[in-house]
Amino acid sequence: MTTTTTPTATAQRPQPPYGELTPGLRGAMIEPGDPAYDEARAVYNGMIDRRPSAIVRCADVADVIACVRFAREHGVTLAVRGGGHNAGGLGVADDALVVDLSGLRSTTVDPAGHTVRVDPGCRWADVDHATSAFGTATPSGIIGSTGVAGLTLGGGIGYLTRRFGLTIDNLLSADVVLADGTLVTASTDSHPDLFWALRGGGGNFGIVTSFRFACHEIGENGTIIGGPVFYDLADLGEVMRWYRDLLPSLPEELSGWIGVVSVPPGPPFPEQLWGRTVCAIVWCYTGSHDTADAVLAPVREFGSPLMVGVAPMPYPALQTAFDPLYPAGLQWYWRADVFTEISDRAIEVHRRFAEKLPSGLSTMHLYPIDGAAARVPADATAFPYRDGGWSGVIVGVDADPANGPAITAWAKQYWEELHPTSAGGAYINFMMDEGTDRIRASYRGNYDRLASVKRRYDPDNLFRVNQNIPPAD
Repeated sequence: MTTTTTPTATAQRPQPPYGELTPGLRGAMIEPGDPAYDEARAVYNGMIDRRPSAIVRCADVADVIACVRFAREHGVTLAVRGGGHNAGGLGVADDALVVDLSGLRSTTVDPAGHTVRVDPGCRWADVDHATSAFGTATPSGIIGSTGVAGLTLGGGIGYLTRRFGLTIDNLLSADVVLADGTLVTASTDSHPDLFWALRGGGGNFGIVTSFRFACHEIGENGTIIGGPVFYDLADLGEVMRWYRDLLPSLPEELSGWIGVVSVPPGPPFPEQLWGRTVCAIVWCYTGSHDTADAVLAPVREFGSPLMVGVAPMPYPALQTAFDPLYPAGLQWYWRADVFTEISDRAIEVHRRFAEKLPSGLSTMHLYPIDGAAARVPADATAFPYRDGGWSGVIVGVDADPANGPAITAWAKQYWEELHPTSAGGAYINFMMDEGTDRIRASYRGNYDRLASVKRRYDPDNLFRVNQNIPPAD
């Protein structure tokens, strides 16, 4: 079982006086022994099995403030859960008070101003549903069930990154409950240092209770052209070399991530491909459909694809295409790095470990970080990898806990051989519990400034159940 560096349960620790907190809440308090406790403490990654001392399903911002003040006053470990999708299960901790935001899921679109206000418990499918009605979208990831809060605070890499930047590049403001229990609005004009840190610095600085994002018109009234192209695993080297050379030359309206996958055993995939390990590229074109044939010709015609599934579809359909394959509760083990290039050495590592895929759900993905995202200076936000390249992730996934050791060993060995070809750090949303050195490497030159902002806004490190950045001395 995978764990993160959070306080562990001890028989000697007295139970906090939650009876003092409950009368001031509108939301429900769930404690060990309650019928809903096991469901409430479960997160997306089924490998995570932690037992908080209480979970508060917050009904409003006042509940969040009450929980923060209570935790501070009584020295209680505080964990914050939005969508619960975090790789390391950082929405829950042993002996912690969990601030559960999952019930706060409203969105408000301003079509004239091209913005959307989003509650902290929203999933990206909620946002895409709201914005697509106006033919617009906000850059996010590739899974609709991912929580808005966690993905945003870590950076946000997905299909729209090349054209419109990271999710944080489209964040206009955020309402934040600070460690002292006060509520502030962070933006370029208000608490700008906090706003800088929130854009990539994770949950280190407070609890965001509202996000406001820019929206962009995409495709034809929100209809994009996208989908997968599958290649035989024997062609992986040729495909990866072609992809790495082609991608920088493509218009930014076209993006695609490359990976190794097992073809799902069901429609719309041809039966003869079910269960077959392939090299896959999933494309997303958000430009004018009048020019789509010319733009997409290279990606449709290259090599000898096993299947070309690129077709018009609503943007939310692409965003949620993988959701049924990866429901909550599966066993996950993640390893990740950022790569400035896809070297021949790396391609050989990918080939060897693709041949050893330990389960049908295990996979490797490389997501491009170029175009609009690369035009933002490395020190403009906390997210530092602005010099082009790819965010890579290796995940061992299986439904059966008995296969946990096998999928973990595969992911670790794969990463250990691939890591020397990387830029040294990773996208924090893809990280497990990997230690302070890995966190520091993942923030590069921005780490010291983050530690200084932490000292100002959370000097006692109340918000520490995360990829933690301790306050500067």
